[in-house]
This record gives sequence, C-alpha cells and structure tokens, in this order.
Amino acid sequence: MAEKTSLWNTQIIGQATLDSFRKLDPRWMVKNPVMFVVEVGSVLTSFLLVENYRHHHVSFAFNLQITLWLWFTVLFANFAEAMAEGRGKAQADTLRKAKGETIAQRYRADGGFEEVASGLLRAGDVIYVQAGKYIAGDGEVIEGVASVDESAITGESAPVIREAGGDRSAVTGGTKVLSDWIKVRITSNPGETFLDRMIALVEGATRQKTPNEIALSILLSGLTIIFLLAVVTLQPFAIYAKAPQTVFVLVSLLVCLIPTTIGGLLSAIGIAGMDRLVQYNVLAMSGRAVEAAGDVNTLLLDKTGTITLGNRQATEFLPAPDVSQERLANAAQLASLSDETPEGRSIVVLAKEKYNLRGRDIGGIHAEFVPFTAQTRMSGVNLPGTRIRKGSADAIARFLEEQGASLPQKVRDSVEEIARAGGTPLVVAENASALGVIYLKDIVKGGLKERLARLRAMGIRTIMITGDNPLTAAVIAREAGVDDFLAEAKPKDKMDLIKREQGKGKLVAMTGDGTNDAPALAQADVGVAMNSGTQAAKEAGNMVDLDSNPTKLIEIVEIGKQLLMTRGALTTFSIANDVAKYFAIIPAMFLGVFPVLGALNIMRLHSPESAILSAVIFNAIIIVALIPLALKGVKYEPKAADILLRRNLLLYGVGGIIIPFIGIKLIDVCLVALHMAA
Repeated sequence: MAEKTSLWNTQIIGQATLDSFRKLDPRWMVKNPVMFVVEVGSVLTSFLLVENYRHHHVSFAFNLQITLWLWFTVLFANFAEAMAEGRGKAQADTLRKAKGETIAQRYRADGGFEEVASGLLRAGDVIYVQAGKYIAGDGEVIEGVASVDESAITGESAPVIREAGGDRSAVTGGTKVLSDWIKVRITSNPGETFLDRMIALVEGATRQKTPNEIALSILLSGLTIIFLLAVVTLQPFAIYAKAPQTVFVLVSLLVCLIPTTIGGLLSAIGIAGMDRLVQYNVLAMSGRAVEAAGDVNTLLLDKTGTITLGNRQATEFLPAPDVSQERLANAAQLASLSDETPEGRSIVVLAKEKYNLRGRDIGGIHAEFVPFTAQTRMSGVNLPGTRIRKGSADAIARFLEEQGASLPQKVRDSVEEIARAGGTPLVVAENASALGVIYLKDIVKGGLKERLARLRAMGIRTIMITGDNPLTAAVIAREAGVDDFLAEAKPKDKMDLIKREQGKGKLVAMTGDGTNDAPALAQADVGVAMNSGTQAAKEAGNMVDLDSNPTKLIEIVEIGKQLLMTRGALTTFSIANDVAKYFAIIPAMFLGVFPVLGALNIMRLHSPESAILSAVIFNAIIIVALIPLALKGVKYEPKAADILLRRNLLLYGVGGIIIPFIGIKLIDVCLVALHMAA
C-alpha cells in the first residue's frame, strides 16, 4: 500500500480527464463557489455565442475563444481535483485486493467449529485461524501467538508477532497467519472494518472540509461576491462613459479578478495532503488531523520504542575486586543462556564479542537453569558444585546473606554509579561470592537527537514520557536531546500533561499503542495509534501508523506543516497574480474612451482584444501548471514561522506578480503571431 503512485500516471490522467467532465454537474460544482461562478459565466457566454453565430456577429471568433477558455478554466480545476482523487483511488485498488471473501472457522456455542463467509461475521464472534489461513475480520487475539503477514496492509514484507494480552493483540482482516494459530474475537461488523474505512478514506469518499478549508472557502466566496458586484456596477459606468462592454468582456474580467487559481486547487491540496500521509503508511481519519499536525506546538514521545530501542542492552562488565572481567563475563553468559529476554540475549552476545565465549556444551556440563520469578527477582544456572545467579542488587544481596556473605563495597558503588547514569545494574554471584555487575543501558536510537533538533527548529517542544524514575529519565532525556520529560508517568499523568499544554493554547501530538494510552490519544489534538496496538488505542487516535513506528510523528508533523504551507503559498500566489490581470484587462476595456489609460498598459499588449484573451488564457493554464505543486506540496524546511512567512511572501507573493506579467505578454505575442487576435 505504501507504493508511491507516479504523478503523471497515464491511467490516472485518463480517468481524471473523464472525471473532469463528470464534475461539471452543478450539484457538484456548487460545493466550490469560486469555480461555480466561472461555470455559470461559461454557460452564459455559450448561450450568447449561439446568438452571435446566428446573427453572424463580427466578434464571433473572439467570443468563441473567450467561451472555450472559460470552459477550460473550469475543466482544469476539476482535473486538478480528479488527479488528487485518482491517486487515492489507486491506493484503494491495492487495498481492495486484500479485501476478499474469506472463509472463517467460527466457534459454535457447543465449542465446535462452523465455516462461514467473512461477510457474515459480526462483532463478538470468535474465530480460529491457523497457519496458512487469512484472518477474516478485524479483532483482538484472545488466545495463542502467531506470526502474521501484514504486507497487504502495510507494504512491509517482514512478518509481525501477534499474541493475546499486551499491546500487540490487534489483528486486521485480510492479513495472513504464517505460523502457529490464534483465537480471534471479531470487533467490527461487515462494512465497518479497518480496511473498509481505509478504502473510503483514501478514495476521499468520506473526506470532509477542514475548518481552515472552510474559512478559506468563505474568504474566497466573499472576494468573489465583492468582485461580482464590482463588475456588475462597472457596466452602468461604462455606458455613462460611452464605452459599454459586452457580456463576454465582463465575464472575462470577473473570472480573471476572482481567485480562480486557489479556488481550482484548494480541494486538490487537501486531498493530496492526506495522500502523502498514506504514502508514509499513515492513515489520517480526517483532514482536520493533518492540519492539526501542521500546527503542533508540543510533541509527547514515549521513551521505550520511540526514543530508545525498546530493550535495554548489556554494554559493560564491571568486576568485583580480585575478579577478572573474563570470569565475570563467563558466569554472566552461563546464567543467561536460557534467558530469552532481549536483555538476556544481549549479555550472551556481549560475552561472545568481547571475550570470544561461544560453543557451550550445555549437556556436557550438566546445567540446570533457574528461571526468573517475580518473588526471587533473579535467575541463573546450577552446575555440579556451583550456583550462579544474576539479578537486582537487593536480590543478590539476600542470596549472599543466606550463605553468610555480603556485597563488597566496590560492587555497591558500581550499582549506584550505573543507576545515577540512568542504566540498570544486574549483579552476578557465584556461590557465596559476588563477581561483579552487568551494565544494562537504554540505547537511544541513532540519529534521533538530530531529528529532535529539526523539531526544535520548527518551534516544537518535545517531552519524553516514561515510567522510569526521575534520575534515569533525566539521563535518557539529556542523551536524546528532548526539551523536557515526565517520569513515573501513569495514564492520568499523561492526560493531565496534555490538558495543561492545551490550556496554554497549544496543540499537542502523541503516540501510543496500549489501552492505557487510549484516553491520552483521544485528548491529544493529533493522536497517532500504532497498528500493532490494541483496538482501543486505534479507535481513540485520529491517525493510525500502519508500520507501528512511533518516531514517524516527526514525518507526520512535517507533512502537516507542508500542507498548510502549500495552501498558504498558492493562496498568496493566486491573489498576487490578480495584479497583473488588472493591468491587462482594465486599460483594454476603456482605452478607446480614455486614451490616458494607455499609460497603464505597461506590458505593451497588442490590442484590447488580445489583452483580454491573453489574461483569460493565462488564468486557465496557470491552474494546470500548478497541479504538480499542489499534489507534491511546497518544499518544507524546518525554520521559524517568521522566516517561512518572509520566504513565502517573497517567492509566491512577488513571484505571483512577476510571472503573470511575463506569461500574459508571451501569450499576447503568440496570439498576434498566430493571427488569433486583432
């Protein structure tokens, strides 16, 4: 699903061209007041053109060109919107391939199975899915563990683990179980699945205008009404000045003065913003969420899995007095051979890499492994005549006390030093002797500090959330480069933090994957739920990251800012290029009566007729020229808002004035050369 669709895909262009004509339906056009006015003007000039033809009007050729270009203006605006929708539909087609009719094994009341089609499953049904079978609907794993192929949804070929309990229990209909089996409780009815919602959203079928879009539409409608009144009242003035204008000229003036450029591209910009998120495998449940991402002031980042790799890694062996590092590493590795936790595996790997300890013959040494329990808080191995244990300092101290020994002061000092540095100390003991300490450390993800610096350059404050104690949290926060942290955080603490930030007038974004994150995800302005997380988290957030990569919040914020910048840039350009059209059309309309207006013809356009026609043509083709920018978005750079505003005004404001002067003049020259204007 994450495949990027080519901007000028021939299939999309063909469909968009047909959709451009379908969208001429007034019931559709009235949703865009600016372009609706242009369509009404096109219809009016078309009727008058028929009368011109019947009466052999001398200006028929000029009026025909005006009418055609007015229709082209409407069609080009429809084409921009259809192109944006077409890219979404291409994504939806990929999703539909994953949404087929699947046969599920549903549990009956007597405990047996019955085979039913996926379309008959209802929320609350329980199904059994074994290796090689497709999961028939969205649900929660309530028993079992299995590897699942989610490539049809995420585009990622690597399988993922889904298991009962915890935050990785949610499964999506249309994905395939690769190994083992799971029992799934269905959580959605037909037509309401996650896949159904994704298809509808990427097609734009359920997309509503965002508050910013509505506000901009009201502004554009207001400008349109103002210019409509100005043009209507211009005719009496022209009659008084004995320079009455034809309806064709008046409609041309109106179309060129109203903000047709942004009016034609506004919808495409919004759709394209959501499409860019889809290309990053992020599903936005509304355009409002994308816009909010662009205005985020505070970003909440969970420590584990977002800022750090998610599992503490062994980084160093600190031996006790008179104990060699090799002896400590050997004992630590023996005690960890049966430890399948990431921490245990990292101890084995560190001993291999630093001391070349490998190739253990477990059977030959008659090892009896002692598993970790919450009561003992340690694990280890029993060998003939030897007991090796590793665990917390308190647990090992008790183990030694039972044998009449105690922890050496140097070991205690190492434990305290590791704790102050934000790490986790594991003490290793052999019989009645403490051998030393293993330094487990949270590994901050590579390049994260630089990425957080980019957010700071955008004016976004980053806060790390962790359940660690304040001392450990402070060390990780300093190493990662976050602006602040919340230690020993509970679900209510997250909620309170978000409310405090929002109380200061700030917009807050956060990620989460567990049921305990759901309240905070719902409270946040941008709540990004992990697809691997629980159903509660996915329903609470307004975005879902299909790759379950919490650091993707950074890309989401950048795409949101890019959307707002693109809309602002093209609005600035649209209003600015009206200036050139004034200089093209107004002098042309009254030049015969007021020759002094010739001083305003600074473009030295050939004639009033060519001036009006050139402005109308430019007004139409600039929409097509800006479609790639509307779909790709303005290039975003992490800079302060005032710097971005100055650049926006300089590039798109000044550029919006200069480009039409050049474009209208070139069109005028071509019209004269082709004898298409008098």
